[in-house]
Amino acid sequence: MQQFPVRVGLIGVHPEKGWAATAHIPALQALPDYRITALSHHEPATAQAAAQKFGVPHALASAEELVRHPEVDLVVVTVKVPQHHALVTQAIAAGKAVFSEWPLGVSLAEAEALRDLARERGVATAIGLQTRAAPPFVRLRELIAEGYVGRVLSVSVLGSGILWGATMPESYRYTLDRANGAAMLNVPFAHTLDGVLHAVGSGVASLSGMQGNARKTVRIEESGDEQPYTVADQVLLAAQLENGAALSAHFRGGLSRGTNFHVEINGSEGDLVLTSPVGYVGIGGFELRGARLDGSLQVLALPAAAIEGPAQPVAAAYARLASDLLHGTRLSPTFDDAVALHRLLARIEQRSAVLA
Repeated sequence: MQQFPVRVGLIGVHPEKGWAATAHIPALQALPDYRITALSHHEPATAQAAAQKFGVPHALASAEELVRHPEVDLVVVTVKVPQHHALVTQAIAAGKAVFSEWPLGVSLAEAEALRDLARERGVATAIGLQTRAAPPFVRLRELIAEGYVGRVLSVSVLGSGILWGATMPESYRYTLDRANGAAMLNVPFAHTLDGVLHAVGSGVASLSGMQGNARKTVRIEESGDEQPYTVADQVLLAAQLENGAALSAHFRGGLSRGTNFHVEINGSEGDLVLTSPVGYVGIGGFELRGARLDGSLQVLALPAAAIEGPAQPVAAAYARLASDLLHGTRLSPTFDDAVALHRLLARIEQRSAVLA
């Protein structure tokens, strides 16, 4: 177990943009179990500006300095996926607990290597699958476990990628390269599928899928360049869960003028419906409705959150990790969970037909 509060060093912090500034720092600052003691950026001036803005005492010019800093207990990796392997390896080698953003690696092999190294060195790990801790999914899991729907018969998921539509900002062009491990399948689809499976409490027994492109090109907003699509903007999954229920999931790129996020759990005694006006579980705006037996759908109360906005599920995930680090519980997903999800995505890719 760690000392209180857990001293955190974040790798890859910009003062004005990025998921670290938008979600991680507000989440950590809202929780008394943590104190941000250091941050790093490959540009020293950027690290200094971020440290000044967020009130962090140590601004470091390299990840190597950060992972070896004596006032860092937990290393948080918030950079693009291709850099995860090298940075997480450094943190593990330094004997520090490590939290990596999802995906853990650009491939299943990278994820397995990092998991195995962490096991060998005996360091605590956490993976950024924060959907599990998001209040709507927590309540969904509780209700299903309590028998609200009876026996789960089917699970239906419809989502929008937000990105991977007709246009895209230059800063997200890298998501069009499969080698970067940050396509729609890897990020919004994977986060949603992981949260849904965790809520239902079942793994996938058998599956088939389809992937492809309804759009052949995407226009880069700043330059007007037309970039060919080399990653899918349509992902479909049909599966049977280990509990016997059927699951269908369809994510499409961009945003819809109609439904952008819809999860429906149909059971022998009731139904649950979780919706949001946006297509990604990290944004918020959820409504949970339910009905049992002969009743009609009613809005159900959701758990209170420590913080609102994009940082909400991240704060909930960090609260669970604090319990694990300080009190020895096992609430937070680890690199073992990351490997399991990487393995499931690999199965989906292997067993997906190509949409013409």
